[in-house]
Amino acid sequence: MSFKRARQGIRAEVAETSLGGNRAVLALPTTFMNESGQAVAPLVRYFGVQPEYLLVVHDDIDVPFGKLKVQWARGHGGNNGVRSTIGSLKSEEFWRLKLGVGRPPGRIDPADFVLSRFHASERDAIDVTIARAGDVIERFIVSDGQDARQFAGELND
Repeated sequence: MSFKRARQGIRAEVAETSLGGNRAVLALPTTFMNESGQAVAPLVRYFGVQPEYLLVVHDDIDVPFGKLKVQWARGHGGNNGVRSTIGSLKSEEFWRLKLGVGRPPGRIDPADFVLSRFHASERDAIDVTIARAGDVIERFIVSDGQDARQFAGELND
């Protein structure tokens, strides 16, 4: 599976696949993170995605480092990319897969913290988190959001 430029007017790269008999479109916005909604909303319209089949993957400082959390129809929680997506869709009704990066240490600005590189000592843990996130995404595609939520919780144990 490889990503290619989305049709004209959609600011993303997409890869289409099938898992467990379910069609899936994976998308990487080519916008700035804070403007993700400019890619997500046109993709949702073009592919006719219903809210219960949309999973937005993003970092979250309120989730402990290396943990995963799946939620339905929540606010943006201070994440500007999610804020943009909610604004563009005019709805909070979609699934989120939150990848925990933990709280910034000391007085580091949260925006600077989430844009900084991981320390070498965190690399192995992040690789495991990314692999687990892939497993959660696969579960979401094959089953549904509720099952993916439960599975993510089990992976955190």
